[in-house]
Amino acid sequence: MRDSAAAKLNAVPLSNDTVARRISDMSNDIREQLISFIKKSPYYALQLDESTDIAGQAQLLTYVRYLRDKTIEEDVLFCRPLQSHTTGQAIFNVLDVFIPKYGLAWDRCIGLCTDGARAMTGRELGLAAPLAAKKMLVLFDSVLNQSVKMINLIKSRPLNSRLFGVLCQEMGSGHEQLLLHTEVRWLSRGRLLQRLYELREELRWFLTEIKSDLAKHLDDTMWLASLSYLVDIFDCLNVLNLSLQSRETHILLLADRVDAFTQKLDLWHGRISRGNCDMFPSLADYITDAGTSHDFSSLFQSASEHLSEMRKQFATYFKEDYRSFAWVRDPFVCTANELSINMQEQLIELKSDSRLKELFTSCPLSSFWAALMQEYPQLCDVTLKILLPFVSTYLCEAGFSKMTALKTKYRNRAQIEDDLRLCLSDIAPRIEDLCKAKQAQVSH
Repeated sequence: MRDSAAAKLNAVPLSNDTVARRISDMSNDIREQLISFIKKSPYYALQLDESTDIAGQAQLLTYVRYLRDKTIEEDVLFCRPLQSHTTGQAIFNVLDVFIPKYGLAWDRCIGLCTDGARAMTGRELGLAAPLAAKKMLVLFDSVLNQSVKMINLIKSRPLNSRLFGVLCQEMGSGHEQLLLHTEVRWLSRGRLLQRLYELREELRWFLTEIKSDLAKHLDDTMWLASLSYLVDIFDCLNVLNLSLQSRETHILLLADRVDAFTQKLDLWHGRISRGNCDMFPSLADYITDAGTSHDFSSLFQSASEHLSEMRKQFATYFKEDYRSFAWVRDPFVCTANELSINMQEQLIELKSDSRLKELFTSCPLSSFWAALMQEYPQLCDVTLKILLPFVSTYLCEAGFSKMTALKTKYRNRAQIEDDLRLCLSDIAPRIEDLCKAKQAQVSH
């Protein structure tokens, strides 16, 4: 029996070219299924981002969200190289070739989500990650820059990195290395400050040993208090960012979370203006340990100004008011007087349907409205245009992580669109159909 099974396996062609063709066949099958699903959907939305791979090639990754079987689905649409520039026009040209080539209609595309970079939009937009660092007060800006210099002094030199690791081991530290700062990773700044703050004593010893001028900052009480504040405020922003980066999110959910955070900023501003910092645990603990001999009133004033400036920036970045769509969030409680008379009548009928109340409590908001397309077409048409568009480039960022794993320095010439689709797509290839389309090579 074992010999018979081995013989069958030996008959399977496994050359590099054969495997590549099989991957391409499965990828094409998935793409065909996806295109057919999108064509059946009343609308679709796109999410796209570009990144540079290990070979220096700019790759444009695009996801699509569409309606399928009364459920909103999202899947990878394509990954194509950008041959020259990465401008908005070059990116649009790639899209404008793909969309008509596969029979999709631009007029059914109701949303296009990018990361807000100038290459994508031609203007400065973005989410919450950079807000704490933009227009930062001189005090906090200098603390942040000096912190990055300390980290770079160690991380950029292998010997310093090894010696610092040995010192941390000898001192019984919870960590043995600092984290490297990078602007590309939007959680980087908060995490590196947290690690720096936790290893501040070890870092002070090390910088003193190598006679670095940066060591004096770690003996400065006000500098360390400012660092502890930055640790707390960046941690709060990281928590907000993580809540914005997930699958199956929509603009109403994110608007609620941003609104909650801006209200927290108002609360924190009022409390710290009165000298109360208990909402910032690292700062509160440091001030308690420092004792009453130190005056932190200037720090509280700077923190108050920083929080006030952040509040203004949030108001600038997130201008839209979605309160008029409260009926989309909960159609059984809210009214919608701004709707047409026909849509208000449909909303009344929906509210009176006890069967739908049970459905509303048992499924996601997007699935609830997608299931009502036949019964309440006008209401659902409005809700789909709100719930279907992407609100962040989370899927693209996760896709680029997979691209990094697939396209290494040993495979730097690989064209990875087919491989990437098989890794990222939720659609299964129709293996039986693919096998039937192949002719057996008995001579092998």
